[in-house]
Amino acid sequence: MRLVGLNRQVARGGSRTRALARLLTAALALGVTATSLAGCAGQDPTAKPAKASASASGGAEGAPGKKAERAKAARDEAATRKRTVEAARIATAKRWGLTKVPLLAPPPPAAKPKIPTRDGFEVEGHDELPPVFTTIPTKEKIVFLTIDDGDNKDPALIKMLEELKVPYTAFLSDYLVKEDYGYFRKMRDAGVTLNNHTLTHPYMPALSYEAQKRQICGMQDVIQKQYGTRPTVFRPPYGNYNRTTLRAAKECGITAVPLWNEEVFADRWEYREYDKRIRPGDIVLTHFRGKKDWDGSMPDTVRRFLKLITEQGYAVAKLEDYL
Repeated sequence: MRLVGLNRQVARGGSRTRALARLLTAALALGVTATSLAGCAGQDPTAKPAKASASASGGAEGAPGKKAERAKAARDEAATRKRTVEAARIATAKRWGLTKVPLLAPPPPAAKPKIPTRDGFEVEGHDELPPVFTTIPTKEKIVFLTIDDGDNKDPALIKMLEELKVPYTAFLSDYLVKEDYGYFRKMRDAGVTLNNHTLTHPYMPALSYEAQKRQICGMQDVIQKQYGTRPTVFRPPYGNYNRTTLRAAKECGITAVPLWNEEVFADRWEYREYDKRIRPGDIVLTHFRGKKDWDGSMPDTVRRFLKLITEQGYAVAKLEDYL
């Protein structure tokens, strides 16, 4: 149809029209489009082709928008995860009878602090013996929970502290632990460090060097056999020791002797310091004791402990991260 119209124009037109017609006829024979032909006839062959619009091609203007959308989606997802975790922590705290969620401890220091023996706790030649201390040197508002002996074996204690993500350290005596080594194996599997508190919990200063060494090294052997590790941390029963105790402890591979600055029970707190207040880095003691010994269960004791330190802005850190 276009050729017919063109031929009529050719009949009426001049030489230029006749030349264009011949060119069109040849182009159609080669399959070239009219648009291309027009370009050949009327445009500068040296001109650069026009760029496609950014919006049509999905180019530079579209990319920043998509990047911003992805960033916003990532922030929204992170915020949702944070709210979900916080809601779960609140629900867990309520389930264990706490009105406030325990605070999370800051990351442990890259370099562990140098821990000296506390003033007034030295023995002769103490520089060559494991340090005895009641507080870890730190400015962070953290305390350390330690539990002694192994008498009461309440499964709720392990579950409670694991669900609340509260770290703690156990000091075990074999005469109580051997009734159920498996209970403390579950504790170990939950990430708890099991340390030395002697075989039979005697008053150590009354014993000879050899007897004290048997108490400490013997418990080292028990823990290694039952739990696969050999402790480097030891707490003497009742917190009583002498130079002989520390010499024997060092001989058995002990490098640190932490005591405590506060003790918590199911119904009360007791303090070493006259002002009866908690300080950064304090070590807190309690015992594996239940209702047969105290006015409350192990979870009751933990609740009292967490209630006070949380109200005062303290978190619980893991003792071994600082030793």
